[in-house]
Amino acid sequence: MTYRLGVDVGGTFTDLLLFNQSTGEFWRNKTPSTPHDSSEGILNGVTAICEKAGISPSDVEFFLHGTTVATNAVLEGKGARVGLVTTDGYRQVMQIARSFVPGGLAGWIVWPKPVPLAALQDTVEVRGRMDAQGNELEPLDEAQVREALVALRDSGVEALTVSLVNAYLNGAHEKRIGELAAEIMPGIPMSLSHEVLPEMQEYERTLTTVANAAVRPVMRKYIHNLRDSLRGAGMAGSLSLLRSDGGLMSSEKSEEHPVSLLMSGPAGGVTGAIWVGRNSGIKNILTLDVGGTSTDVALIENLEARRQRTTEVGHLSVRASALDVKTVGAGGGSIAYVPELTGALRVGPQSAGAVPGPVAYSKGGTLPTVTDANVVLGYLPENLLGGTFKLDREGAKKAVQTIADALGIGLMEAARGIIDIVNENMFGALRMISVQQGYDPRDFAVIGFGGAGPLHVNAVAKLMGSWPAISPVSPGVLCALGDATTRMRTETARSFSRRIDETDEAEVLALLDDMAAQTRAELTAEGISEADVTSLFELDIRYEGQAFEVPLSIDAEVLRRDGLKGVTDRFDAEHKRLFTFNMDSAHELVNLRAVAMGPALDLPAPPLEVGNGDPIAAKVRDHELWADGAMVPAVIYDRAKLRAGDVIPGPAIVTEMDSTTLIEAGCTGRVDHVGNILINLA
Repeated sequence: MTYRLGVDVGGTFTDLLLFNQSTGEFWRNKTPSTPHDSSEGILNGVTAICEKAGISPSDVEFFLHGTTVATNAVLEGKGARVGLVTTDGYRQVMQIARSFVPGGLAGWIVWPKPVPLAALQDTVEVRGRMDAQGNELEPLDEAQVREALVALRDSGVEALTVSLVNAYLNGAHEKRIGELAAEIMPGIPMSLSHEVLPEMQEYERTLTTVANAAVRPVMRKYIHNLRDSLRGAGMAGSLSLLRSDGGLMSSEKSEEHPVSLLMSGPAGGVTGAIWVGRNSGIKNILTLDVGGTSTDVALIENLEARRQRTTEVGHLSVRASALDVKTVGAGGGSIAYVPELTGALRVGPQSAGAVPGPVAYSKGGTLPTVTDANVVLGYLPENLLGGTFKLDREGAKKAVQTIADALGIGLMEAARGIIDIVNENMFGALRMISVQQGYDPRDFAVIGFGGAGPLHVNAVAKLMGSWPAISPVSPGVLCALGDATTRMRTETARSFSRRIDETDEAEVLALLDDMAAQTRAELTAEGISEADVTSLFELDIRYEGQAFEVPLSIDAEVLRRDGLKGVTDRFDAEHKRLFTFNMDSAHELVNLRAVAMGPALDLPAPPLEVGNGDPIAAKVRDHELWADGAMVPAVIYDRAKLRAGDVIPGPAIVTEMDSTTLIEAGCTGRVDHVGNILINLA
């Protein structure tokens, strides 16, 4: 039997989902995260979930992991000290960067640029030059290269980047410098721009490669420690990490190209939501992934998540494919406070995290959080994680009372104010990926997951006008499910930069076929059968003279059938949706990409036993919660006892091991055929 284990490490909890690929049976577990050493929390969870399933860690064949290690290294400025080798005359490439001159009312503001990941004193120039067609203009001065590399080595750099002008067309000089660096600086991780990002635009290519180098030592250490810990526990299966674009990458390749992992953590939830949508028959979805520290949102159209060609982490924006996920500092651990200056209630982005956590967790927290407000209002019952986690309601009341006193209002009003503000923050993030992208949110359902997502999804659906609000099965570990059910993915890129009306269609197809063969070979080298590999193409198109491109995904058969005319028609339609207008200018083909994907895991959701529509058998007890300015009667249900077709009138609370679902007054929840709770207006 083949066991797959998905693991998602969050700021507060580490989520695990184990399933038997042969039978479809699965087990889930949540364990507190260990920020000082993530592998400790992972091992605790692995031990617990294997005991639940009655198997040994050695029985796990695939370990699939979403991580925020690379993300945090960038956000916290803990990346390696990077040495940069560039072409003579381009030493200031990282400092010059891209200019941003705001207009209008913002014209008087000074916009500071972030500190470059490669310092000027750690940047060296070398003689040697390729022209714009990739031909050698000037040979590489190897003697000077050796001197420069020795200087970098002696200065104490921890990683090396080589990014030369026009290297995306011909990487011979970079490759030779890499060979010399391996001789002069043995053991120093090295990133070559023509391997990391073979695309035009010197600054973007250099920045992306420098970012890759900066996080390589951190990721290498993390992966090595995790692999050793798992091996020590007896787990001998393969270890793969989730890419920012929602695909999987082997741990070995992750060590070489960690820039592809900068949004690894949030990607798991999106792939999990796609799995839920596929099994429930809902194709258009807005995701609401609410954790302890932050909320991640994304848009899924026709069961395809939107992707973008840039990955943004804090001030860093690199050229790497990623799911279009927006993050706001709003989660269960977000701290509520009243600034003395304004006297107005604020929530987040500061978070209590896993340690000390909300006051209700009884781990030493003293500051009121969103979780504490939910406890006070009665939305979050006092028993969590199947009764293994007890909440301190009285402590939560005392904490929230400090907010009430500061505002001069009642306890319940203060608690509800905290919830309203955090809901508005989530609403704002969802508008960014829907309304601001030309989508009508009323055409989408909204799915809430993560530990706190189902508590807020009903209220956010009201704000968005997006129905139904979905509480999926096992919402607290959906990210781990996404990690476990996604597929291997790799890609390569090539700049083209030519007007489409001057382009030979056969030439484009030949280039794409060559790139597809390269990516397919990468996956087959990792043990995937050639017959199980699927190829897709991505083309970056723009109107001639535009400063940006619009990426379009297209499969080989459609491209051969419709040709480049079909591509330009799709571009015009997408451009009009995004910007409400089209131009008469000629179309330009800027970049080509080939994507190879491994086999999709066909894991159907097990059907739920059909009930008679009455959830009375799942009733735990009567309850009271705050709604419409007063305490009102409600009912608590046990999700494990609900049956397909059961209808739950609000207000109601549905509890389970890893999350809690709130159905508000004036709404009704219906359990679908696979166990999802679909909430609609009554």
